[in-house]
Amino acid sequence: MKSLREVLSDAQKDNHVVWHFNVSSYEHLEAIARVSRKRNIPILVGVSEGEREAWGTSHIAHLIQLYRAEGVQLFLNADHTHSFEKIQEAVEAGFDEVLFDAGKKDLAENISETKKVVAWVKDYNATHGTDVLVEGELGFIGSSSIILDTLPTDMSAHTTLVEAQEFCTQTGVDLYAPALGNVHGMLKEGVNPLLDIERITDLVKSVSLPIVLHGGSGTPNIKEAIQAGVRVIHISTELRVAWKEGLTSSLLKHGDDIVPYHILPEVVMHIEKVVEEKIDLYYTK
Repeated sequence: MKSLREVLSDAQKDNHVVWHFNVSSYEHLEAIARVSRKRNIPILVGVSEGEREAWGTSHIAHLIQLYRAEGVQLFLNADHTHSFEKIQEAVEAGFDEVLFDAGKKDLAENISETKKVVAWVKDYNATHGTDVLVEGELGFIGSSSIILDTLPTDMSAHTTLVEAQEFCTQTGVDLYAPALGNVHGMLKEGVNPLLDIERITDLVKSVSLPIVLHGGSGTPNIKEAIQAGVRVIHISTELRVAWKEGLTSSLLKHGDDIVPYHILPEVVMHIEKVVEEKIDLYYTK
């Protein structure tokens, strides 16, 4: 099995996308693993701080290793991590990637704190023979994978090329997540904002790192973003919606049945369908 660094390098060279799906339940994880196994493709599994608290950081890392032992190409990302201590916890648990999220802070503070994280992770890699990647985020795009009544009022403006170059050069991150009009969560009515495709194209030319799109759920022009050069796309809210819809449908069908393994397979299938739809959106290795 290739390393995550090799998978992302292939994506950069071959112009395809690596999909990243967050897991909030075992049904999410099993659905993602089934698609990875069926399509024989690598998939990034994300767990935010809240999701790690629910799963247990070491527990989810162990589950991913069990799937890998069966030949499933899953990689684990500590998504949206806001403290140095939580970064350390994830790295020491065996995660493949950590996202240090200081996107709500000003540029100078974001660079300073991210730089410290990168230095510590690189030192850990050198000492332990690991290859944990660090992702940095520039700009605030909301904080929750939920259904939104309105867009957050404190979202950052689209990241400029000057900011992007300064951030990537000074921090030494392996992956870079800019603000491009994307937002976490999905609007209850209407559609999420369009991504700034021209800015993506310019960033790809200016920054020689895999560009990560957060808040991919409900975004209307993802295919154009992939064609412009986005190499990792995060999906969470749509999978949570699929989980709820699948559970509601299955409970209605099963009436008084209380056996979980009768009810939950339909939930997995609902989530699996969404994962496959995303992968079919554009060529993925």
